[in-house]
Amino acid sequence: MDHTLPRRSFLTGGLAGLTSLSLPGLLRLRTLAGEQQRERPTALILVFLHGGASHLETYDPKPHAPSEYRGPFDPIRTSVPGLDICELLPRHAQIADKFTILRSMVHTGFCHGIGQQQMFTGHDIRQFTPRPEHPDFLTVANYARRSFDRSLPNYIGATPIPYLGAAYLGPAYEAFAVNADPNADNFTVPNVGMQSDDRKSRIGSRMSLRKQLDRMQRTVEVLDDMQARDSFEQMAWEMLTRPEAQRAFDLGREDPRLRDRYGRNAWGQRCLLARRLVEAGVDLVAVTLAGPLCGRVQNWDDHAVNHHCFDAMKSRAPYFDQAVTTLIEDVYERGLDERVLVLVTGEFGRTPKISYAPDSASGVKQPGRDHWPSATSMLFAGCGINTGQVIGGTDARGEQVVERRISSGDFLATIYQHLGIDHTRIEFTDFSGRPIPIPVNGQPIAELLA
Repeated sequence: MDHTLPRRSFLTGGLAGLTSLSLPGLLRLRTLAGEQQRERPTALILVFLHGGASHLETYDPKPHAPSEYRGPFDPIRTSVPGLDICELLPRHAQIADKFTILRSMVHTGFCHGIGQQQMFTGHDIRQFTPRPEHPDFLTVANYARRSFDRSLPNYIGATPIPYLGAAYLGPAYEAFAVNADPNADNFTVPNVGMQSDDRKSRIGSRMSLRKQLDRMQRTVEVLDDMQARDSFEQMAWEMLTRPEAQRAFDLGREDPRLRDRYGRNAWGQRCLLARRLVEAGVDLVAVTLAGPLCGRVQNWDDHAVNHHCFDAMKSRAPYFDQAVTTLIEDVYERGLDERVLVLVTGEFGRTPKISYAPDSASGVKQPGRDHWPSATSMLFAGCGINTGQVIGGTDARGEQVVERRISSGDFLATIYQHLGIDHTRIEFTDFSGRPIPIPVNGQPIAELLA
């Protein structure tokens, strides 16, 4: 397998004449490994809080902690007796019976890249690498559940999560990237569902020319299974021209009132897009909540040098609260909760003890919270799980897990089970040709399972 190919999305390259390795070439890489496609009864929407959200200002408030820990916000009661969350999330409080909070995720990754790779690959990496040494669970699932008889990719990122990737599986299994703002009036997804008959004709001619060149080349040497190549090019062609693909991305087809419910902003419309995509048959959708709505540094990395952490949380929380709760309600209202799991998490929590440092721009001393992988909170909703509960707990200051410690292996085993993947029986081949099992050592979280 050619692992020197560009790693990112099918979108950036387009088909560009089809004489270079583009969408058909990337799709063709999928024949080089793996098992046959299995049934896909379940799907996953991952809402990722890039930078790491504070557990104290979201799902694990500590109102009785000393002032140097607790922060300025109070807890509020929810629709589930005994389940309190931060006052910044009133919409969450209203629908707490539709989700479960896990407060006891623990790993050892103290920087963003290491934290994300430990959580999403299962590899207990301790040294930062910009790309993972093992494939993340989304790319593993894309590999295990791949299909070529569909008009949409199986894994879409809006936008893709940084520091992750397919590693030795190859770039064909990474996310189909949708980086544009779906709230923008001119939002389009390049090379999906082209409407111009003239453009279709031009690309169809290029595909025909490519096939003629291939026939000539076969008289000289055998490079590939040409029948398989034809099937991959047909899939690429269908993605480009079939109206189903364009409809899935067309938010204009939604009731304007529902779009308003999600929030007329990038986060709200990305979450709406995620629901549309799983409804259209996409198995894996990653929604990254980052960018201008997060504040000056455009993520949830609330160090004091970046910004006033409590001002930043107060500013971004309404957008987050609205988008996530509407997504959960929409999934339930449409009956998608029987097969779709909604997962909300960052790569770690934040230090319970508040730190103070000068703002890097103004020099004004202000509060912040730093990286804290010793206690991470997650939200789970849908897919028939047991909802309306809290799993695990941290101590009175939110520093250490004292009840039901969950490892990244336990988390990944849970996700793989939801996706119908037996991670104990899948083995890959790394760059050197060695067989490599999925590095997951854990058990599914039994309290979640209905």
